[in-house]
Amino acid sequence: MKREKRKTIQLCDGQTLKRLLEAGTIWLEKQVDLINSLNVYPVPDGDTGTNMLLTMQSALKEVSQSLDHSVGAIAKAASYGALMGARGNSGVILSQLFRGIAKRLEGKEAFDASEFAAALEEASITAYKGVIKPVEGTILTVAKDVARAAARAAKESDDLGYILERVVAEAERSVARTPSLLPVLAEAGVVDAGGQGLYALLEGALRGLRGEVEEEAPVLRAAGPSIPTEGEYGYDTQFILRGENLDVERIRKDISAMGDSVLVVGDSTMVKVHLHTREPGTPINYAIRLGSVTDVVIENMQAQYEEFMRKRVPVPPKEGEIGIIAVALGEGLVRVCRSLGADAVVTGGQTMNPSTEELLKAIENLGLEKAIILPNNENVILTARQAAELSSKEVRVVPTKTIPQGICALLAFDPKGDLEANVKAMEKAAGEIRTGEVTKATRTVQVNGVQVERGEVIGFLDGKLIAAGPDLNEVVCEIVRHMVNAPCELITLYYGEEVSRDQAENLASELRQRYPDLDVELIEGGQPYYHYILSAE
Repeated sequence: MKREKRKTIQLCDGQTLKRLLEAGTIWLEKQVDLINSLNVYPVPDGDTGTNMLLTMQSALKEVSQSLDHSVGAIAKAASYGALMGARGNSGVILSQLFRGIAKRLEGKEAFDASEFAAALEEASITAYKGVIKPVEGTILTVAKDVARAAARAAKESDDLGYILERVVAEAERSVARTPSLLPVLAEAGVVDAGGQGLYALLEGALRGLRGEVEEEAPVLRAAGPSIPTEGEYGYDTQFILRGENLDVERIRKDISAMGDSVLVVGDSTMVKVHLHTREPGTPINYAIRLGSVTDVVIENMQAQYEEFMRKRVPVPPKEGEIGIIAVALGEGLVRVCRSLGADAVVTGGQTMNPSTEELLKAIENLGLEKAIILPNNENVILTARQAAELSSKEVRVVPTKTIPQGICALLAFDPKGDLEANVKAMEKAAGEIRTGEVTKATRTVQVNGVQVERGEVIGFLDGKLIAAGPDLNEVVCEIVRHMVNAPCELITLYYGEEVSRDQAENLASELRQRYPDLDVELIEGGQPYYHYILSAE
């Protein structure tokens, strides 16, 4: 049968743009689990995909009721929604991309091929400017590459469908190149998660343009992403294929026909495969014909974060000179922050990043004209700075990357001091703290020269993986051993929700026996996923 020639599209108005954003979000939602799994470190709290999805849902919520046919108006609404809903570094950068697009399309009724290319270029420029130290091999690189692809394609055709096809193809290639630009990705055997998320959005928009994605918009849930019913998207299937003269491109093409959310990376001797499929035996049997298969993981896909979203902590109003807003997750850690003078605690951190809007509301609810935000997580710093910029009040961000840093900063706060003096003192105090974190590995990988097996206990010191093994206490002791190499008088153990008080007491006693000159303090943190968070001072 002769295939019907696709109709060309030369102009995109506001309502068409809205439908493309909806289609992109639908496709992104289907790939959330894949994107979350692309952590460099094999930790159980990967949330890049979720952050990007929630950011997009906020953008869609803003445009969902608009009947405006002006593309400038729809782009502006989407930009505002993404800005307020931005979560984590990936969400903030995504919101900056929308900001650039809205800036270029301001006042326009529709855009053509050249305007589309120009909008993508402005998006890339704006996103790069929004990051203090841009890193190549990330979503920023993918955004830059697709903008250049759009500019080239616009010189070849005025068909927006053709332009978008070239953009999506370049996004796929750009994501595949990220490990060559960022060595830590290559060592971990993953591509950049934010770049993969942007690729999913663009691919979904293209599918929407072709009519290959559901017509209806995704349900906009304030409580977070949906929970797929068992078997709705099949099984999350992962494995490593080892062999000789493996054709990665051919394998990627063949595997892509077997499911969704496909990730195939590697070289001629080793290929890592990830996909969602209803029949996990099919790709595994295929791979066995090509070589040996190891590290097979097959799981029913589970949604994340609903319980977290139900436990959001409200922010009460507070009078005073300077208000402090801390980000923390875990009942014990929230209590610690409040007891040390935090006027408001926004729930979030390792497993779920608060949005720009949540932090902005916390600032406004303080009833104060001056405030300090303690993000207490590296992935919340950009969001905190964005909220500070949006506020009409005088707000500073002390860029604490961990809860121990935030707690030390709280101890350094002087209620009688001025804002700038307090920021300097709190930054100095936070910089003197070393942080350890202990959790379980979600996959087999080698990072920083440390070989990790799936299910093992892994330990980090100041964000660097330094220990792995089967015994929880031994991994903690290994972290402490590194901590005491530098001058150290006090170790504080914040034990998580999976650790009992008795287990924590036994570990503390063991540390006191090993290091009799060291003070060891034990505090219930209640944090999920992380068995222990350690502080050394």
